[in-house]
Amino acid sequence: MIHQYKLNGYNIVLDVFSGSVHVVDDIAYDMIGMYEEHQPEEIKAAILEKYGHLPEVNEEELQEILDGIEELKKNGKLFAEDLYEDIALHFKENSHVVKALCLHVAHTCNLTCDYCFASQGKYQGERALMSFEVGKAALDFLVENSGSRRNLEVDFFGGEPLMDWDVVKQLVAYARSIEKEKGKYFRFTLTTNGLLIDDDVIEFTNKEMHNVVLSLDGRKEIHDRLRRTVGGQGSYDVIVPKFQKLVKSRNNQGYYVRGTYTHGNVDFTKDIFHMADLGFTELSMEPVVCAPNEPYALTEEDLPVLFEQYEILAKDMLRREAEGKPITFYHYMIDLTGGPCVYKRVTGCGSGTEYLAVTPWGDLYPCHQFVGDPAYLLGDVWKGVTNTAVQDKFRHCSAYARKECKDCWAKLYCSGGCAANAYHATGDITGVYEYGCQLFRKRMECAIMIQVAKQMQQL
Repeated sequence: MIHQYKLNGYNIVLDVFSGSVHVVDDIAYDMIGMYEEHQPEEIKAAILEKYGHLPEVNEEELQEILDGIEELKKNGKLFAEDLYEDIALHFKENSHVVKALCLHVAHTCNLTCDYCFASQGKYQGERALMSFEVGKAALDFLVENSGSRRNLEVDFFGGEPLMDWDVVKQLVAYARSIEKEKGKYFRFTLTTNGLLIDDDVIEFTNKEMHNVVLSLDGRKEIHDRLRRTVGGQGSYDVIVPKFQKLVKSRNNQGYYVRGTYTHGNVDFTKDIFHMADLGFTELSMEPVVCAPNEPYALTEEDLPVLFEQYEILAKDMLRREAEGKPITFYHYMIDLTGGPCVYKRVTGCGSGTEYLAVTPWGDLYPCHQFVGDPAYLLGDVWKGVTNTAVQDKFRHCSAYARKECKDCWAKLYCSGGCAANAYHATGDITGVYEYGCQLFRKRMECAIMIQVAKQMQQL
């Protein structure tokens, strides 16, 4: 399978199953597109008819291009076979190792964001804070179920985790106290809306947090429209100086400023560029996922605008890098020379198997987006996973478990997409959230183009 597209002046050909990316001229681009469905003489005749007015185009030249295509095919760089389908559904069957937990230390929040999937931190339930005892049991569960894996990841999440800050610090201290004995190393992440950031938070996160995710939607009027305090005030003016102070103290490393765009700001590049102007260089902007009848829900009419925005962002990132002022956009981080292993490309994030969410009461769910749904309660941190039937569904959730993914060129980049988004869109974790798929494919085209442009500039 190949995928061909034109972007920013480049003719790009992606060979899906080898991962090879080719940049070609117009003639080779057309010939590759015809290669599998037409005979060589038909291809040459069609190309001569289209490009015969060019002095360099003749039958001998076209034959050389055909020979080159055939050579790439023999070497597995074009039209490579799918070697993963027969083994994809068995990849996770023998995996019983947990490597990461999302600790919901606070099912409460000091913001009332309109689009919050967690119902302002309550997750359709009661407000609660995680106790040290529950968190300790969760960390013990992680260690006991991590097998021989040394590096373990723990995300402090909410609601707003800083509302249970003392427990966060106690849990980090406990984890550090058992690392040597258990032969493990913990990497911690904190996701925060920023209202409660102070010097103590900054000092501790700089010492202990591998990464900090800071929630900011961009321009003041955009951010304050949907991210308001319990009293109804916008939060932009409070959090931006705190974010700037924290990021500066971390030497501009180990953080992401993460935003959400909605129907109200489909021109989201203006928000990204605004965040860059504030001094933030590590950026992420996610499309809102919500019921289609919400006023901020994305529409089909928004898609062409969003596609254009992603292209604008990609081109501007190249400009900024050329000027020595680069920014990083999470969805454009792609490694064409290596990248994720085959297992990761096929199986995805590991939700429900390698990655679990823990509520303040110690209940286990496949990930934070399933928390509060009784159908997806997996067990708890004391008894472990007892709902093995649901976990088995996640074990077989991959790029090859969805019939809609069969002919999709991007399936080895998204691994079949987000199970939670699929569930909320279709009622099935092996369904497909088509709107999200369209956005993902556009992001991948832009991400590949950026890498192509960088490589071409080095030639």
